[in-house]
Amino acid sequence: MTSNRRNLLALAVALALLQMEGALAQAAPEAAAAETPAPAADNGLNLDKVVVTAAPGARSKLKQSVSVSTLDAEQIVKAAPTNAAEILRSVPGVRAESSGGEGNANITVRGVPISAGGARYVQFQEDGLPVLLFGDIAFGTADQFLRADYNLERLEVVRGGSASTLATNSPGGVINFLSKTGKDGGGNLGLTTGIGTRQTRYDFDYGGRLGDKTYFHVGGFYRNGEGGRPTGYTTEDGGQIKANITHELDRGYVRLSLKQLDDHTPTFLPVPVVTENGHIRSIAGVDPRTAFFIPASLARDTGVDSNGNAVTSNTRDGLGVRTTAIGAEAKLDLGDGWTLDEKFRKASNSGRFIGMYAADNGSNGTAGSFTGVLFNTALNDLGNVFNDLRLSKSIDDVAGGRLTLTGGLFKGRQTVAETWFWNSYRLSLDGRGATVLDAAGNPTSQPIGTGFTTFGGCCARNFNVVYDSTAPYAIAGWESGGFNVDASVRRDSQRANGWTQTGDATTGGWDASSQKTVNYGVDHTSYSVGSNYSIDRNLALFARTSDGVAFSADRLLYGSALDGSVPININEVKQHEGGVKWRNGGFSTFVTLFQARTKESNFEATTQLFTANRYKADGVELESAWRSGDFRVNGGLTYTHARIESAVDTTTVGNKPRRQADVVWQIAPGYAFGPFDLGASVVGTTKSFADDANTITLPAYAVVNGFVSYRFDNGVLIGLSANNLFDKLAYTEAESDGHAARALNGRTVKASLKYSF
Repeated sequence: MTSNRRNLLALAVALALLQMEGALAQAAPEAAAAETPAPAADNGLNLDKVVVTAAPGARSKLKQSVSVSTLDAEQIVKAAPTNAAEILRSVPGVRAESSGGEGNANITVRGVPISAGGARYVQFQEDGLPVLLFGDIAFGTADQFLRADYNLERLEVVRGGSASTLATNSPGGVINFLSKTGKDGGGNLGLTTGIGTRQTRYDFDYGGRLGDKTYFHVGGFYRNGEGGRPTGYTTEDGGQIKANITHELDRGYVRLSLKQLDDHTPTFLPVPVVTENGHIRSIAGVDPRTAFFIPASLARDTGVDSNGNAVTSNTRDGLGVRTTAIGAEAKLDLGDGWTLDEKFRKASNSGRFIGMYAADNGSNGTAGSFTGVLFNTALNDLGNVFNDLRLSKSIDDVAGGRLTLTGGLFKGRQTVAETWFWNSYRLSLDGRGATVLDAAGNPTSQPIGTGFTTFGGCCARNFNVVYDSTAPYAIAGWESGGFNVDASVRRDSQRANGWTQTGDATTGGWDASSQKTVNYGVDHTSYSVGSNYSIDRNLALFARTSDGVAFSADRLLYGSALDGSVPININEVKQHEGGVKWRNGGFSTFVTLFQARTKESNFEATTQLFTANRYKADGVELESAWRSGDFRVNGGLTYTHARIESAVDTTTVGNKPRRQADVVWQIAPGYAFGPFDLGASVVGTTKSFADDANTITLPAYAVVNGFVSYRFDNGVLIGLSANNLFDKLAYTEAESDGHAARALNGRTVKASLKYSF
């Protein structure tokens, strides 16, 4: 973390401490009373909670005709996640392969395939606006630029439904991280340290009123250590600060926000394994749960920058990201049933992605060494500007009910500028403390191949493309008594302009003759129609049909003509869903039947293969909660019957899509007695296949996370949490030839101290 960032964090902490001085001087029991949560409601699924994410109207979950889950900050902490994407493993219907570290997770929703890295069909949002316009930018996924800390108030996750029309590139769903505003006041100070791992993290947040109608919130964190695996040196170093200030008007509010993120974390990529008869077996000395193949001796890597100049990278930077974002939003009641909603954000995003990928397994491990490719990618510019303006009109007494008409316009500009230069190294097969070797097996720090020759020279790449998105949309909703129906339509138009070029081994720079112009446009009209009927305050039925699109960005740059002379492929998802929401006493449940049809094209950098597939999936999604006295349990289960309907490789037709398990499930029991609170969260999956040919099996697994905490009367809470408590070897993906696989991290245990005031 740069000295400027440390100074900024120190200043924010100092300001918060000044604000707290009076509170700390007061009697501790008063502070504790303010922090003590109210008794939990019987409704464990929060069915009365108003949904604001990708919803056709401001209604409660019980009255929405979409599948949506909400997680508050307390629920998230108890799931013991190690990064933002891992939180999603607790959400029914969401497949989150969070095995890459702090970012680079593969995420999708029920029945929609994971056939490319990232989250192609799901949009990550912060406070209602996208983090990035595309979810599957190679080496620049949206979760890399997100951090979950004390600033987070709650998480809303919408699967399918109106996400197709109320956000761009999000037919699978929308994941919205909603920030605290400080309206309720109070704050927290926290310290977390690893037990058995070198990790230290400091968190803080504080919010309060500056007047009768003005309030603010500021928070952030700083961390330092090895990360989730024993890397042998500092690979975690950085933090973030977020702040906002709100002024209430007589009929609405305006809010300004700021985010500063500068963070470095390790990147975990597939490591060498052996596959025999379709079953993955680890190699002696290489534990996929802990292996890390960037040794201390490989401190620097030399490549080429975007201007063709030699540049040296610090390999310890791992996944390094920087963000400076400013935002503004307003909600105004204009009178006579008119409402205006406005959201704006401008973000400067950049960084570097460095991780060691196993290009082979050293002849099944017998050679004692293997070829590693250092994925060294400069994220030169992933900056963006987004604006979403919405105007609504409510009209009473229309056919016996209320009619609400909404017109909106989303405008976005996303830059995708990256430079790839991947050198190859020979490494000893030692998952802890590997050595870089030369051709004769002697220790060295030099590559055995340069980025100009790696994977046949595919991956010395340099590109800079700007994507302009314009999306007008309209919503009509009618509600009468317990019945409501809505219909929405969105016209997404994307224009891409820029260039891409490849490396020139002769000059050691970029080949001017290889430069291709990017200049094309693509459009799609999406729709969604849904209805909900509340039989009574505890029982509701809903149904919805929708069509949506996810445009591709840099994944189109690998071979297609992009000057507008040929049609551009799009990725389209058609969905039907219907279900029931019910609660009775301490029990509540949400059951959804779903059907998804996906048409997409894709390119894999490591195999150099293009695919064009159609997928079909049918299934059921269950989310439930039960409370009885001090005991609580939340859980979910998603059953999916998915098949490849058509493909360029016709031998895969009828097979299961890669990494699609029949059943994915979650359960989170907890028990509170007096000041003690303890619980666990278990995430499980049945077996799946690592490849579309269905030749390599990813075994079933269940990963257990646990926590225990004790709250003192003075507002102090001490806790102990464990991620992957039983050190389960859980594979999330494998290469199609079986030479490498990636697994969840092994057991990590952390102790925490938190003061709330």
